[in-house]
Amino acid sequence: MLAFNLTPSGPSTFILTGIPGLEAAHIWISIPFSTFYIISLLGNFTVLFVVSKEQTLHKPMYLLLCMLALTDISGSTCVVPKALCIFWFGFKSITVDGCLTQMFFLHTIATMHSAILVTMAFDRYVAICDPLRYATILTNARIAKLGLAGLIRAVLLVLPEPLLLRSLPFCINRVIPHTYCEHIAVVKISCGDTRVNRIYSLVISLVIIGLDLTLIGLSYGLIIRDVFRISSKKAHQKALNTCTAHICVILMSYTPSLFSALTHRFGQSIAAHVHILLANVYVLVPSMLNPIIYGVKTKELREKVGKYTCRM
Repeated sequence: MLAFNLTPSGPSTFILTGIPGLEAAHIWISIPFSTFYIISLLGNFTVLFVVSKEQTLHKPMYLLLCMLALTDISGSTCVVPKALCIFWFGFKSITVDGCLTQMFFLHTIATMHSAILVTMAFDRYVAICDPLRYATILTNARIAKLGLAGLIRAVLLVLPEPLLLRSLPFCINRVIPHTYCEHIAVVKISCGDTRVNRIYSLVISLVIIGLDLTLIGLSYGLIIRDVFRISSKKAHQKALNTCTAHICVILMSYTPSLFSALTHRFGQSIAAHVHILLANVYVLVPSMLNPIIYGVKTKELREKVGKYTCRM
């Protein structure tokens, strides 16, 4: 194990330390990491399998669930295998190109995930506030186009980050105190002028999260307005049940993301291992819980999953 930990850092190599201060507990930390990852893969692949097999689920709402499942699988897979290699075998080195590639895909997936949540909020708005036109407003083709637009937006906004980092000089200190190549963590080890990188990263984070949360808030504001115009308590309950799963996913996705982003930039008094654990929670926990939440709260999906489970 010591031999693995002493992997040399070449001129085109970074070293990922894992969770600083908790190196002695890496093996124990790997247990929840690997468990959450396996549950995430099983849950999200189950959603993809069931929706693909069941013709009755070929609807906009379930197409969005499949997009969400794909981003959850991709995001956790960007992080967990490398983290487990650090925890189990001490394989801490990563090439600069590999690091920037991991960063690009991870941030692109996170931005795409946010766009999907906005589209899901719009889906819920149309389903509750204009149900008679739902089938004409939100077709599968339109959802696919919105997904493509979200992907293009993510790539265009995130691509400058690794390109700007590629032009920075990195001196003797090539140690990244993290389990993966998070943008700000890599910026901090550069010995060049990082003001442009920091400003761009902060502005993009605020624009993406601010814009997307505003659109989600607007959708739910309109939903609440229309629901309270209806006197029926049964209708209120139905609308609440329709939105509960999506609201839970929003809270799980944005809360740790905002906290992690803010503590990385402004929380110097918070211990380093707390930063890193929060950053990993942001990647792992939502991807594990999203399919469980939708499986429990969506009756049609729950029944179809039960159907295939019983066959096994």
